[in-house]
Amino acid sequence: MELVIRNLSKRYPSGIQALKDVSLTIPAGMFGLLGPNGAGKSTLMRTLATLQEADSGSVALGGLDVLRDKEEVRRLLGYLPQEFGLYPRVSAYDMLDHFAALKGIPSGSRRREVVTGLLRKTNLFEARAQKLGTFSGGMKQRFGIAQALLGDPKLIIVDEPTAGLDPEERVRFHNLLADIGEDIVVILSTHIVGDVSDLCPRMAIIDHGEVVLEGEPLSLCAAAEGRIFRRFVSHDELDRVRQEHQVLSTKRVAGRVAVHVYVDSGVRPQSSFEEVAPDLVDVYFLAIKRLPKEAAPAAAA
Repeated sequence: MELVIRNLSKRYPSGIQALKDVSLTIPAGMFGLLGPNGAGKSTLMRTLATLQEADSGSVALGGLDVLRDKEEVRRLLGYLPQEFGLYPRVSAYDMLDHFAALKGIPSGSRRREVVTGLLRKTNLFEARAQKLGTFSGGMKQRFGIAQALLGDPKLIIVDEPTAGLDPEERVRFHNLLADIGEDIVVILSTHIVGDVSDLCPRMAIIDHGEVVLEGEPLSLCAAAEGRIFRRFVSHDELDRVRQEHQVLSTKRVAGRVAVHVYVDSGVRPQSSFEEVAPDLVDVYFLAIKRLPKEAAPAAAA
């Protein structure tokens, strides 16, 4: 099963063009949707989750029309939004059991088996009697995935799932997402490049409502080979480097500034720069900064 999005557009009454002719074919497995805050990711996720209408375009999940057959889509959907509310005085078991009932899972041994199994899968079984209001941020996100997995969904959408998590909980959440399965379409929407590079064999970058790059992370990085250079500079040198080179990113390392620059094919910067292997952060900035077409590894898309 795959999700096919064609020419999807959405303009809000305020005049903001949130989506502009978005077209993507998303196969089964993990798919990363990467972009800065305000790029249109959440608008796309809410549209796919049948929570808002598109102005134009089409979306198909297998043979199902996502924009028209909303009730049927919701039966096949697992959704973890960026922010979701939980009753703080209800236990994890009782809340998940309630969600299971809403999903149409009949009461009795079958529902107990499903609820218990998901609490074990998300490593929350030992905290099943604990009130949700006492959960840490990571525990709440894992509970969110547990409710998203109810009813054997064929499409799972997770929107900014690791924002605010500490490193240990982020790794635990990554492991959980990786175990969901390869026969389900799982869309991971995030602004955190590491989430996509760690989890997703395919990805797209969206900015200002448009898909600016699509492909396999490894191929996209390989396409920029030989064009990314780094130099450590003082803060006073930074403005001059920006004037002389196409700067992708700057990062402070041990009190100095590491500058990554893009150079045209066959041209090397001055000897003070060293060539580095491109990573997904470099590819991300190439796409977002809209450098010349030959700079962005579009051929790999």
